[in-house]
Amino acid sequence: MEHYYRELVNFLSARLGSRQAAEDVAHDAYVRVLERVDAQVIEHPRAFLYRTALNLVVDRHRRHLIRQTEPLEVLDEGVQWQHTVWSQDMHHAQRLDLLKRALDELPKPCRDSFLLRKLEGLSHPQIAERLGLSRSLVEKHIVNAMKHCRQRMRQWES
Repeated sequence: MEHYYRELVNFLSARLGSRQAAEDVAHDAYVRVLERVDAQVIEHPRAFLYRTALNLVVDRHRRHLIRQTEPLEVLDEGVQWQHTVWSQDMHHAQRLDLLKRALDELPKPCRDSFLLRKLEGLSHPQIAERLGLSRSLVEKHIVNAMKHCRQRMRQWES
């Protein structure tokens, strides 16, 4: 299924208007497909991957619409809102600590590829050049890092 990656990114770029957004959705789609709980063989892997990616695009669009329609009055609601925000901040801080632990378990090239992509927003060719790796290896490192982090986060949070 990895040989569909570039094709999928090009397909998503045309729909999203952003190569970086397309790469993020493609990574998430690969991780979802790789993390499937049922062990059934996928008869049409390309179609399954594309459907998964399109579902993620729809979910992303819905989240964007929800954020746009959230009323600003929420900011004026006082103590209850502040407590909720503080509680959410604590939860996010705990999740970030877990994510850091998961990333620390990865081999350096895998971790570096992931961080350069997600934190610095570098493209795969830029990461490949900086780390002296092939583009396909960078892509594999990023997918593996995402899969590892999600697995560890689920494990630690349950």
